[in-house]
Amino acid sequence: MANLKGKVALVIGAAGKDNMGQVIARRLAADGARVIVAGRHQDALETIAKEIKGDWVQCDITKKSDLDTMAAKIAKDHGTVHIAVNATGWGLLTPYLETSEEDLRRMTDLQFIGPYMFFQAVIGIMKEGGSLIQISSATAKIMLNDHAAYMGTKAGFDHVIRCIANEFGERGIRANTVSPGLTDTPMTAGAKETPGIFEAFIGSYPLGRIGTSDDIASAISWISSDECYMTGENFQVNGGLTLRRNPTNKEMAASIEAHAK
Repeated sequence: MANLKGKVALVIGAAGKDNMGQVIARRLAADGARVIVAGRHQDALETIAKEIKGDWVQCDITKKSDLDTMAAKIAKDHGTVHIAVNATGWGLLTPYLETSEEDLRRMTDLQFIGPYMFFQAVIGIMKEGGSLIQISSATAKIMLNDHAAYMGTKAGFDHVIRCIANEFGERGIRANTVSPGLTDTPMTAGAKETPGIFEAFIGSYPLGRIGTSDDIASAISWISSDECYMTGENFQVNGGLTLRRNPTNKEMAASIEAHAK
């Protein structure tokens, strides 16, 4: 386990019950950090904050005023922040020609502009250096059908993180991304209920299983610690998926059909 004692950590995207953000928050707290959870839903934030003996801030990552208020509150209450994790996201699956302007703007706000402003706000209150972590995706490197808007924003922000690492390294600030593949989370629960979908993916994983939020949280704990002498990197925490590929729509349909018999 990483030693995060004395660190102040912020996890945004932790307002969904047992979602990846909450699992990350629990792990950072277990490893000694004082954790602040942020997101849009107050009740969920209060519950997880009480569980981990941390704090919470209601914040919509797409609203600069919310981000500025959040940063000011953290600076007032804690003086600084040492670890900041962005675990927000929206798993839009829409064919390229059917993706609407509304969907594109929502996706860009949530997965590019919002994270850009989030890290601006966090860097502004970082006094002692630390670790910035963006949840990216294996699909920023490998294909998945009907996922272009999601993939494009994730890939674009991978490069922004490299820019942050380059510019702010002299302040002791590290910036990295973590790329899960298909992960067993509440966001993918609907897909998992359809027999054959998860099974279609398993063959693409050299380690032979679908990832979990605990896998991601373990990696983030180490990246958050002072033991990590890496910055500007993309950690592929996906069981080797990017050595291979995701299944195609035809392959998933065949797997669903086979498991329905």
